[in-house]
Amino acid sequence: MSYIVESGASTSRRARRRRTLVTLAVVTLMLFFAFWYAYSYYRDAPVRRATPTATCSTRPGVARPSGVTVNVYNATDRSGLAAKTAAEVRKRGFKVSTVANDPLQKTVTGTAEVRYGKSGAAGSRLVLRLVKGAKAVRDSRTDSSVDLVLGNRFTALARPAKTTPASSPTTTTC
Repeated sequence: MSYIVESGASTSRRARRRRTLVTLAVVTLMLFFAFWYAYSYYRDAPVRRATPTATCSTRPGVARPSGVTVNVYNATDRSGLAAKTAAEVRKRGFKVSTVANDPLQKTVTGTAEVRYGKSGAAGSRLVLRLVKGAKAVRDSRTDSSVDLVLGNRFTALARPAKTTPASSPTTTTC
């Protein structure tokens, strides 16, 4: 058997070609993985599409009955009037806190007084709808509670408004 002996120049050329091919393969693989990594971020990024935005907004200051705390007070000589009325107010969805005689012991000649503070203004508008002819009286309280003080001309709460989707207690403007 005879061995072929090559010159040193051809061996170094072959080694250089191998290094070049290995280097090109490594660079190609690195570029492939870099693009794949960037594409995965691009693919998972949230797509910003033109979506319709709601232009309806709830008017500030409009309350729901479930969010209004009402104290029902009796300013008449009729016993049990505040308790009976408080039960009706609860049925309408309001939170009733206190049921008693008027703590101010004031004579209310009309149907009722609705007493409220600055933060209870929205709730007072709902309570005013409960009694026809009720008078709004703003006082210096700091909480959002509303007092319904029943007067001498009070007979019953106003009939509840028939709620339809268009006339809900929370008014929206579109």
